[in-house]
Amino acid sequence: MEIIMIVLAAILFATGVYNILQKQLLRIVIGTVLISHGAHLFILTMGKLKRGAPPVEVYGVTEYADPLPQALILTSIVISFGVTSFLLVLAYRAYKLNQTDNMEKMRGSEHE
Repeated sequence: MEIIMIVLAAILFATGVYNILQKQLLRIVIGTVLISHGAHLFILTMGKLKRGAPPVEVYGVTEYADPLPQALILTSIVISFGVTSFLLVLAYRAYKLNQTDNMEKMRGSEHE
């Protein structure tokens, strides 16, 4: 199961990097979202996908799930949501000011 998760995380990283290298601003934002989702899967996979009881130690239970990767992913989801919201607002504002979402046209000319 870990191999499938690692391959899926690698695909998300690859498509995210591809989208970040595009010229449209919205594709760049989508690329950052894909990379953050890939990071979530990677953190989950590094914490070992164990099946067991809930992450509460009870007398007699020998196997339980590790709560640390779950806590890290929850924190990462909140941070990536904030960054995505900020990037979407920034992209909207840049589009309203420049009337384009093309990064080459936003750069401007050398004579200005």
